[in-house]
Amino acid sequence: MSPVRRCSRTACGRPAVATLTYVYADSTAVLGPLATYAEPHCYDLCAQHSERLTAPRGWEVVRLLDGSAPARPSGDDLEALANAVREAARPQERAAEAGGGGRGADPMEVARRGHLRVLRSPDN
Repeated sequence: MSPVRRCSRTACGRPAVATLTYVYADSTAVLGPLATYAEPHCYDLCAQHSERLTAPRGWEVVRLLDGSAPARPSGDDLEALANAVREAARPQERAAEAGGGGRGADPMEVARRGHLRVLRSPDN
């Protein structure tokens, strides 16, 4: 017996990379990373068959990300980071105006935008 699990599709001998399970109550097919153990109610699929997977009409396919693969940053993540850097680079006068001088601000806080805060270095 081979230690490598093979694709469950008929006449396909490629190595399995994903596991397919069905949630009949929700009319959902769930395709995720290869399961640790082969289960009788799950189907192991190769890369080609997992990419081309379709579900019956009225069903939804949920594709779970492989937790071991590094997640690539999205455009929204990069834009939020760029905006935070721009905000931190503002001159302190403008940052103090934007901070809302009426409320009691933390003396270490230089600027605030949403839930992000720019703090003064404790050495200064």
